[in-house]
Amino acid sequence: MEEFEGILSQIIEKAKKDKKKIVLPESKDVRVLKAANIVAKNDIAKIVLIGKEEEIKNICKENSIDLEDSIEIIEIENNDKYERYVNEFYELRKNKGMTIENAREILKDEVYFATMMVKLDEADGMVSGAIHSTSDTLRPALQIIKAKENIKTVSAFFLMETPKKEFGSQGVFIFADCGLVEFPTEEQLYDIVKSSVSSYRALVPFDTPRVAMLSYSTKGSAKNENIDKIINVTNKIKSEDIDFEIDGELQLDAAIIKEVAALKAPNSQVAGKANILIFPDLQAGNIGYKLVQRFGDALAVGPITQGLNKPVNDLSRGCNEKDIVGAIAITCLQAQG
Repeated sequence: MEEFEGILSQIIEKAKKDKKKIVLPESKDVRVLKAANIVAKNDIAKIVLIGKEEEIKNICKENSIDLEDSIEIIEIENNDKYERYVNEFYELRKNKGMTIENAREILKDEVYFATMMVKLDEADGMVSGAIHSTSDTLRPALQIIKAKENIKTVSAFFLMETPKKEFGSQGVFIFADCGLVEFPTEEQLYDIVKSSVSSYRALVPFDTPRVAMLSYSTKGSAKNENIDKIINVTNKIKSEDIDFEIDGELQLDAAIIKEVAALKAPNSQVAGKANILIFPDLQAGNIGYKLVQRFGDALAVGPITQGLNKPVNDLSRGCNEKDIVGAIAITCLQAQG
C-alpha cells in the first residue's frame, strides 16, 4: 500500500499474515466506511459493521463508496444473537444491579453490542471513537472485557514515528500514557510501564525496549514528591528480573539526545537512546505527543488502549480514514498476541 510507509506499513503487512475480525460500531461515519473499504480491499482484516444495512448503503452511495462485498453488516435488533448477548451481559452485570430489561435496552447501543462480540470471541477486536467520546468507547470495555489479570490499570499509548531516524528506534517511539490515566499513582505508573513494554514488543519487534521515565529533572537535579514517585517506580522495576532497560528520572533531551545524555546521565543505559517515553501525567503526555505531531511532522497513531483482556481501541474524533486503518491494523496485532 503506497500511502502507508514506515512502521505503519510494517504493521499492516504483519496484520495481513494472520487476519483478524475487527468490528466497527460507527457505520454512520463516512471516514469509518472509507477506512473499512481500504482494510477490506487490501485484505488487512475481516471487517464487521454494526448498523442498518439500508442506511449504510445509502451513505456509501451518497459518498461514492463502493462497499466491498467481504464486509459483513450486522443489524442489532434483527440479529439472532441479540437475545443471547442480552442474557450474557445480564449475567456479567447482575451483581452490579443490572436487570434483564436494562440489559436489553443497553445492548441496543452499537458500542455495547460490538464489545459483546469481542467478549464472546465473535470478533477479535473493536475500533470506535470517531463519533463517540473516549468514555463512551471504553466504558463498555471496562465493564465487559475488563483488565488483564496481572494489570490493574488500563492505559493508552501513541505510536509515534518522526522523520528524524537518529531518535528512538529508527524514529519510532511509544508515548504513554497520553489518553487515559490523569494523575497516575506509583502502582498505575508501574502498570503503564509494563503494558507499554508489551505494546512495544508487539509493534516494534526489531529493537530492545528502552524506557525513559520523564520528568523536568535528571538524576537529582531537582527534588519533590512527584519526582520521588518516578524514582520509586523505576527502582522497583529495576529490582525485578526484567529483559528491557529502564531509567529515570530523565528530562526529555537527556532521554533521546546522546550528547545531552553524556553530560547529564553518563552512566545510564537508557539516556540518549530511549524508545519508550513514560510521561508523569496525562497533561504532559497529551501535550507532548501533540507537540511532536504538529511541530515535528511526526506520525501519531492512537490513542491505543493497553491492559485489556482483548483489544478495544479508541479513535480521536479528529481522525481521518488513514488513522482508522492504522488503528485497525494495530488492533489486529494486539489480537495476534
